[in-house]
Amino acid sequence: MKNLNMLAIDLGASSGRGIVGSFDGNQLTLRENHRFSNDPVTVGKHFRWDILRILHEIKQSIREVGLSGEEITGMGIDTWGVDYGLIDRHGELLSNPIHYRDTRTAGMAKALSDVLPADELYGITGIQTIDFNTVYQLAADLRDNPEMVKNSVRMLNIPDLLNYFLTGEMANEYTICSTGAILNAKTRKVAPEIFERLGLPMLVGDVVEPGNCLGRLSKAVSEELGGVNFNVYNVASHDTASAVLAVPAKEEDFVYISSGTWSLMGTELTSPLVSNESLAWNFANEGGALGTYRFLKNIMGLWTVQESRRQWKREGKDYSFADLQTMAEVEKPLVSFINPDDPLFATPGDMPGRIVEFCRKTGQHVPENEGQIVRVIMESLALRYRYVKEGIEALRGKPVRGIHIVGGGTKDTFLCGLAADACGIPVTAGPVEATAIGNLLMQYIAAGELKNLSEARELVIRSFEPVLYTPAADRAAFDEAYVRFCKICEKSC
Repeated sequence: MKNLNMLAIDLGASSGRGIVGSFDGNQLTLRENHRFSNDPVTVGKHFRWDILRILHEIKQSIREVGLSGEEITGMGIDTWGVDYGLIDRHGELLSNPIHYRDTRTAGMAKALSDVLPADELYGITGIQTIDFNTVYQLAADLRDNPEMVKNSVRMLNIPDLLNYFLTGEMANEYTICSTGAILNAKTRKVAPEIFERLGLPMLVGDVVEPGNCLGRLSKAVSEELGGVNFNVYNVASHDTASAVLAVPAKEEDFVYISSGTWSLMGTELTSPLVSNESLAWNFANEGGALGTYRFLKNIMGLWTVQESRRQWKREGKDYSFADLQTMAEVEKPLVSFINPDDPLFATPGDMPGRIVEFCRKTGQHVPENEGQIVRVIMESLALRYRYVKEGIEALRGKPVRGIHIVGGGTKDTFLCGLAADACGIPVTAGPVEATAIGNLLMQYIAAGELKNLSEARELVIRSFEPVLYTPAADRAAFDEAYVRFCKICEKSC
């Protein structure tokens, strides 16, 4: 079989890259063809995505394909969730998309509780209540800029917006749209009553499932990039949906952590689990590929390490992530903890200072150096994984036997080992490039080269070697630490 090549554009909250996948009928190989920084910009009082710079960088990746002489059959884009751009009746973008970490939606869920109670919204959408969900961002737009909303005819999530720029075609892809609490969990379609309740115009069109062929690059884009052209697919365009597609699991009921800036931890279902109990645990039923649901919780993830590193760099201490891991490993274990999901840690700023202050206010030992701070973060994340594991077990009524960690966080061997120790079960780590791989797998399924989800995961198993972490034999220290951790989280709520 001749190698079939596809281009995956994988956009994260801090960087993006183009990855060419080559499938020979037996194995999948990857080649990164372009990498770039994704730097949000503060403009006036808002924190925004530099969407046109992102588009420019995607075009560079496509241009490189043409220069390399590789024959590419298709491309797909995946990104983070909830954020969007608004399009007017002339097809123009009305404003640069606002970043989900912008403060405009702080307290929005509570503010709308009379109009759209959180429990009622959850009953429709099955989505975890978070102030920056798309539904609350749209409400903030209506409050702050009603004229812009009035002039809007379409809302496109970030990958859909970028696909529109490239093809001229608009579509709302299911997995990315599902993250924002605007779709009905059971029907997988838009929930019009939500828009009506908030006084919003209907801004979502027909929702398409992953695997839809949107079209080809527009004539103008193709000519700009030297004549290169190929199909553009709606992949599972929420990055976690793509990552879960690439989990190398043979067993049913597997539990995954898509680890990076965020840790998305959950299991895969074939129907949504929306109940009073799942609401109490605040689990989300986000859309998955090929008829699946991602039953998961958002955990703050490596954001706190990334933001701490940025603060130390501002202070003239330029540590690599490897440096920070080495520094943390030599510090005394299980001394102090934070609640990774406390809103205190959600926004940019002096993260180390916030961690120190949190430990002081909760009556714990105050970390005294960079290594201790990173150890606090890593152990707290691992113990949070245990908490979510117990939630999955309680809601599913069956024990979790092992955890698959995929994504960039698998390179943090210290955290992977801590996860196994804290949860007391084996952790299988890899592949690192799960999001891009899942993006590519969906393209191959759409093109008819792979038949189904099972065949796609078998390809991952054949192509990428995982790393196994086994828990420490002595459980007592982590069991005691978990009790303290839970009490500290209760205090910070």
